[in-house]
Amino acid sequence: MAKDGTHPEDGPTAPEPPAGGGSASAAPAEDAPRSGERQRKRRLISPISVHILAINMLALSILVAGVLYLGDYRQSLIRAELSALRTQAQLFAVALAEGAMHLDQSSEQQVATNIRNQMLRRLVEATGTRARLFNRAGELAADSRYFGKTRQAVEVEQLPPPGTGEGGTADAVFDIYDRLTRWLPGTLPLSHYREIPEPSAADYPEVMSALMGDDSRIVRAYSQDSMMLSVAVPVQRYKRILGALMLTKPSASIDNALLDVRLDILKIFGVAIAITTFLSIYLARTIARPVKRLAAAADRVRRDHSREEEIPDFTTRNDEIGDLSHALRGMTAALWTRMDAIERFAADVAHEIKNPLTSLRSAVETAARIKDIDQQRKLMSIIQDDVGRLDRLISDISDASRLDAELSRSHREPVDLAGMLSTLADVHATTAADGGPKLVLEIMDGEKLSVQGMEGRLVQVFRNLIANAVTFSPPGGAIRITASRDRKAAVVTIDDEGPGIPPGKEEAIFQRFYTERPQGEKFGTHSGLGLSISQQIVDAHDGTIRASNRLGADGKILGARFTVTLPAA
Repeated sequence: MAKDGTHPEDGPTAPEPPAGGGSASAAPAEDAPRSGERQRKRRLISPISVHILAINMLALSILVAGVLYLGDYRQSLIRAELSALRTQAQLFAVALAEGAMHLDQSSEQQVATNIRNQMLRRLVEATGTRARLFNRAGELAADSRYFGKTRQAVEVEQLPPPGTGEGGTADAVFDIYDRLTRWLPGTLPLSHYREIPEPSAADYPEVMSALMGDDSRIVRAYSQDSMMLSVAVPVQRYKRILGALMLTKPSASIDNALLDVRLDILKIFGVAIAITTFLSIYLARTIARPVKRLAAAADRVRRDHSREEEIPDFTTRNDEIGDLSHALRGMTAALWTRMDAIERFAADVAHEIKNPLTSLRSAVETAARIKDIDQQRKLMSIIQDDVGRLDRLISDISDASRLDAELSRSHREPVDLAGMLSTLADVHATTAADGGPKLVLEIMDGEKLSVQGMEGRLVQVFRNLIANAVTFSPPGGAIRITASRDRKAAVVTIDDEGPGIPPGKEEAIFQRFYTERPQGEKFGTHSGLGLSISQQIVDAHDGTIRASNRLGADGKILGARFTVTLPAA
């Protein structure tokens, strides 16, 4: 191939806009996104913000609910309270055995009613418990709640301290919470405590156990949100069981302790939920607002044809939003570049095809008026040349237009550059014309020249470069191909002994339809797409292709040099 591009004498023409129907066909496609945009504008609250806030609140609520359960803490308080009740009961039992019970002359054992009632009330007065004394027969002998004899007694009920009435909303909330916690795994059901008018030892299993000589304790449900703790111990003197003492106490102290802990937790939860809400809103704003701006900018860029709209630049953010902004800005720039390339390509194609068509039209019109056979033959020759030129242009243009799609779909495999270049050298030696330039291949010994790519397209690149060197080399000249490895890249240079590249045209020769042909070559034999296609293929392989001149010691141009660099496999 050749050092190709747009003819210097022919400037590219601007592409004409499509007639009429272009905008009409695009209008329906834009209606749907616009309606979608109106729906987005109706959202007063960002869905991302709601999701972030809900997730943070849910996680915090589950944590607080688990802490408020306080199951282990409640059990430890119950165990401690039962242990204290047992100690009190043992002390009271010793006092009763020594002071309130004595032997009477008329019976084996009697309990002094007045003494024991007074003693029971004085013993439990400061403890907030209720004591009941059962004799050895299992009958109720004394009850600290009553004055006088048991069956003719006046019930004494201690009033609660002032200000301990209904707790309002807090009590209602905790009542609902307690009801819910009863359904949690590990929560054991409790038997209900019943107040019996004339109780006996048989009504209380712990008392029966105490009459047998064992200490016993039981926890019962007293109301919807409280319990009744019960401890029974034997009353004995000199290891002789005289009766059983039963102490009962509501779980008010335990409930108050749990309430205090829960209130402290709720205070901390209030502070935590305020901080969580603020941080969630801040986090949502740092995510939702930039994403919304990027989406709105993408919509504006899609609808705008003046290229005044830009994607917001968040690349200074060291996070995914910055990466998204960078990717969208790069994608937008690549799309505009691709659209510019398509427009230029369409303009260049129209221009390049128009030249042979104009020549062909003139030749056909002239041939119809000329009667001279020789002149008609010359015109037919021109027509054939123009048809051949059109055929080459259309073939190369078709190849160039398919190249992008093919490069994006093709599967890359390891390619042995050394073997490929050796095969191309053998083909050139077999097909070269007499007196044509010779091809010399130099591959560094021991170098592994393997790249990852599409072998067919890489062959096309080096065939173009070799054909270009053959075209510009003088008869009997030499074309030298050198292949070596430079760190992580395979480097191939192709040197010829031709006139070189015009100064300042080292980049321009890779433009489409650029043509700089040697003197004496017939016009129109090349399309001017060879080097452009070669550069496109090399770029798709993440490589580079450069053109330069080889200079002698005196600064004279010795020929052209093309250097192809590809990542090694």
